[in-house]
Amino acid sequence: MAKVKVVTRILEANERIAAENRKVFDEAGVYVINLMSAPGAGKTSLLEKTIEGLSKRLNIAVIEGDIAGTQDAERIGNLGIPVIQINTGGACHLDANMINEVLEELPLKEVDLLFIENVGNLVCPAEFNIGEDIKVMLLSITEGDDKPLKYPLMFQESSALILNKMDILPYTNVDINKIRNDASSLNPVIKIFEISCKTGGGMSEWTDWLVKAKVSNQRSAGSEKLNTDS
Repeated sequence: MAKVKVVTRILEANERIAAENRKVFDEAGVYVINLMSAPGAGKTSLLEKTIEGLSKRLNIAVIEGDIAGTQDAERIGNLGIPVIQINTGGACHLDANMINEVLEELPLKEVDLLFIENVGNLVCPAEFNIGEDIKVMLLSITEGDDKPLKYPLMFQESSALILNKMDILPYTNVDINKIRNDASSLNPVIKIFEISCKTGGGMSEWTDWLVKAKVSNQRSAGSEKLNTDS
């Protein structure tokens, strides 16, 4: 019973800080994507391709989360955009407080999209709100078609599911329709993209969707402000 109380307090404290983060993001007009996946699914490669595809349309910044190391942040930094590295030192996810502590290091008022690349893990990242607008899950098809039913929470919490490494599908026994059907059964409104970071296939659909999401968010924010002012 005591353990349950401790976990509850941790989650409640996280939600309070996440709300603070959300306020900062809203005031700066930043659309925030919490990008989650297992290790090796291709999150950093996806970010590189996404940044290249959106460089002429939106200003992007990235927060990189890893247990240790700075390799991913260095890759993103080579693209000439603001990037902050968070090393958790063993924690299997980013939480709201970790994000809160680095926000002052980012030029948020100059940023349209902020990607937060979470620690590679199919469980914990989905449990913690960090103040994002949406959660997005990246699944490499090499992980198999059983993942939605094995790790349902991440699929349930995500607004979009990106299936990566589609270029090697013919060399696997993965059933893409099973992934689609199982993910949709867990989350009927989830948007599913099939891409290849290696070939660039499917990337334009993903980047166009992000632009529309950002624009829609701006309109919603503007409407809310008008209602408040009136």
